Amino acid sequence: MKNTMGQSVSLTLFGESHGPYIGAVLDGLAPGISVDEDRIRLQLSLRRPRGSYSTARVEKDSFSIVSGVFEGKTTGTPLTILIPNQNIESRDYAETRALARPGHADYTAYCKYHGFEDHRGGGHFSGRITAALVAAGSVCLQALEMKGVRLGTHIASCGSVQDRSFGDIQTDIDLLSGSREGVLDPSIWTEMEEAINNARREGDSLGGVLETMITGIPAGLGEPWFDTVEGLLAHGIFSIPGIKGVQFGPAFELVKERGSVYNDSFRMEGGAPITETNHNGGINGGITNGMPIHILTAVKPTPSISQPQQTVDFIRGEEAVLFVKGRHDPAIIHRVRVVVDSICALVLCDLLAQRFGTDFLRAT
Repeated sequence: MKNTMGQSVSLTLFGESHGPYIGAVLDGLAPGISVDEDRIRLQLSLRRPRGSYSTARVEKDSFSIVSGVFEGKTTGTPLTILIPNQNIESRDYAETRALARPGHADYTAYCKYHGFEDHRGGGHFSGRITAALVAAGSVCLQALEMKGVRLGTHIASCGSVQDRSFGDIQTDIDLLSGSREGVLDPSIWTEMEEAINNARREGDSLGGVLETMITGIPAGLGEPWFDTVEGLLAHGIFSIPGIKGVQFGPAFELVKERGSVYNDSFRMEGGAPITETNHNGGINGGITNGMPIHILTAVKPTPSISQPQQTVDFIRGEEAVLFVKGRHDPAIIHRVRVVVDSICALVLCDLLAQRFGTDFLRAT
């Protein structure tokens, strides 16, 4: 029953979708890191639902930092963030308590927690918990930016609609910072929104692919076997509800090619080695090579749809037909984008603290 990740810098998540609070505890942060609460509010707003292409459950996400920050700076002790749940309609879940919603964790949660779990709205498995992750991740993002580390994620594709890929990485990260739509080609968002709304009108949902770029990470982070940079980042990203695939660089596209194509040739630039291409996503042997870390993440279509679905009553042991009630997103990819940034920021803070010491993240 482990809800904590990280070694030098760790994150613990707690709470349920329809409980009184959700929250996060960040431990191991250096003292003296600036914490801008307006930046936390901005990041939370990027995760918040909006428009006809999102759930009707809209929370204010008002948060309280109840420990670990004094006069706008981290103290070095555990930083605890509380976010109240306010817009709750638990009656939507009473009738379907024992019905396994396809694609959800209802049945597996029942098997693990023996029926004692809070099932309302998915309980502890709900995407609602990612609000606490984003709030904590914002603090990590601020610490990284002070060290010259930048990252950004865009919607590479939603359904069959595709955005352009990263060009000038720093310029594109600036473009994505604070972007509500999360695309690099602003003209493509209208088409994506239309595709999501078409799925919604048909009682269905859409998924897609997110593309993340991370710059400013020095060479030498990570371990060659079980704590590889790919392994730790994938561990974090796979913890996000709805994630079904993670790759580094254009792996699945290029593995059909020969090594002469896949390999990244080295050359010198500004007195340091760089690679001509970045097919390995900035990582060799599980260790960063100084090039941008490039991640592609597969986000599945939202499992809650408005069509009848075949399922089972796992308490009575009977087959059943499910008609999902409640308020649900026809797509979550535009909301997951900032969650991926947040978990990557946590993993990178942990890696940097392990390599250079916890005080490395302190502002100088």
